[in-house]
Amino acid sequence: MWSDETIVAFRKALLDWYDAKGRDHLPWRMNQDPYRIWVSEIMLQQTQVNTVIPYFNRFVMLFPSIRDLAEADEEVLLKAWEGLGYYSRVRNMQVAAQQVMTDYDGVFPSDPAEIIKLKGIGPYTCGAISSMAFGLPEPAVDGNVMRVFSRLFEIGDDIAKPATRKLFELLVRIVIDPDRPGDFNQAIMDLGSDICGPVNPRPEESPLREFNAAYKNGTMHLYPFKSKAKKPVVMDLHGVVVRRGNAYLMEKRPSGGLLGDFWTFPLVEEGPEDEPIGSFTHVFSHRKWRVQVHVQEADSKRELADNMKWVLEEDFPEYAFAVPQQKMWEIVKKHERKLF
Repeated sequence: MWSDETIVAFRKALLDWYDAKGRDHLPWRMNQDPYRIWVSEIMLQQTQVNTVIPYFNRFVMLFPSIRDLAEADEEVLLKAWEGLGYYSRVRNMQVAAQQVMTDYDGVFPSDPAEIIKLKGIGPYTCGAISSMAFGLPEPAVDGNVMRVFSRLFEIGDDIAKPATRKLFELLVRIVIDPDRPGDFNQAIMDLGSDICGPVNPRPEESPLREFNAAYKNGTMHLYPFKSKAKKPVVMDLHGVVVRRGNAYLMEKRPSGGLLGDFWTFPLVEEGPEDEPIGSFTHVFSHRKWRVQVHVQEADSKRELADNMKWVLEEDFPEYAFAVPQQKMWEIVKKHERKLF
């Protein structure tokens, strides 16, 4: 580990760079509101910053406070999240907001031991909120941070393993700036997403190049090490678009499964015998759907199950459509343009 003098020099180099080059234009960095920081950190999980900005602005306009989020109608909430994916995250956020209203009198807790109790908040998000909103020297270790620190110290441990994250949390605790922990964490994240990115890193531009063992030793290409994830399980499905005039048959998917509680065209494993009008592939974290799309005219005698209903095309904007539903609808509209 570094000497105390090296740690002090490291902090100064990083924070001087952050003060000059940090992304201060990001809307969630305009203040230290824990609610805004929380929303942004959940949105930023596996999503690019530029994609998140308009979603964030719209979300905090619709739900400007924890109370608004706690009391939001689910359809409106899911619509606001439409396109970001991982819808369990926004559902967990609403549960957590309800916890804050019930257990903390509507005030976001400032103790990391209490923050971590909120639904959907893990060690990384807890550390981000604790440091950025409350100025506590807590590590916020994500993929960017592990990438930067693995190169700084030539750490070859598998970053896919939870034990490795613990190692990086320990390192960050040692070197984090006690006076500006939030800025420190954000600076590392900014570095890891750009100059020290996963592809085409530019270590010669890094404010930390003189501290970077992998750069000095020519081993940048070896770090970080991550074992390959298991391939998602493939499922072949049929999307059956049943039309009755200007209305379409929609079904609400079961709670708890993929796309739980979303409305979609019926998705079945055994499809119709007619030719599909198109197909698409959609990859979840552990599933890969290969979907063939069919169009049928409604049978006037068809009885609907409790989770089905007819929805007019003009009412589609009122529904939160997950990406697979959007892809099915795009195929239908493309097919109709070919016909007419």
